[in-house]
Amino acid sequence: MDMQGQRALPVSQSLTWDALNNPEVLKACIPGCDRFETDGPTIYNVGVTLKIGPVAAKFAGKVSLLDILPPNSYALQFEGQGGVAGFGKGTAQVQLHATGTGCELSYTVNAQVGGKIAQLGQRLIDGAAKSLAEDFFKRFETKLLEMHPQAAVAAPSATPSARTASKRGPIPLWAWGLGSALLTVIAFWLAR
Repeated sequence: MDMQGQRALPVSQSLTWDALNNPEVLKACIPGCDRFETDGPTIYNVGVTLKIGPVAAKFAGKVSLLDILPPNSYALQFEGQGGVAGFGKGTAQVQLHATGTGCELSYTVNAQVGGKIAQLGQRLIDGAAKSLAEDFFKRFETKLLEMHPQAAVAAPSATPSARTASKRGPIPLWAWGLGSALLTVIAFWLAR
């Protein structure tokens, strides 16, 4: 599955970059995340519990940061295992651009899944991935405003806008937690 999106954030590019590289912030923002630990300068061990339709599982995986260009962009490579529920792996590209009222985060995720998750059907997986990405961004923006309350005062009209486009192919939800924030994810740092 390929997924792309953009999000306007009400804080500066440098503050957003710092938050994306803070494991505690990411752990708090990734839905179902119970572990986000450093395993080297650019490697993280992640644990996420997710339920997608009838399949619920705890995923354990690694996220590696590549092509780091602070405070503008980086790439993520992720892989995770969920036992009988399946596995997921893929890459994500994350970019930040300064705007007049904060910054814009844009991302592209390419992922593959196998196991029971891959058997759920494209519509269910696409819907769950979009929902997870939106949940991550809401949490991330809330966390940014908690960390930098002056941004809420300085840019009260900065409202988030998310546009997500999907193409055929399955994506694991933990990958959005990782890619979105790690992506993400999402998962959705995510770099130094």
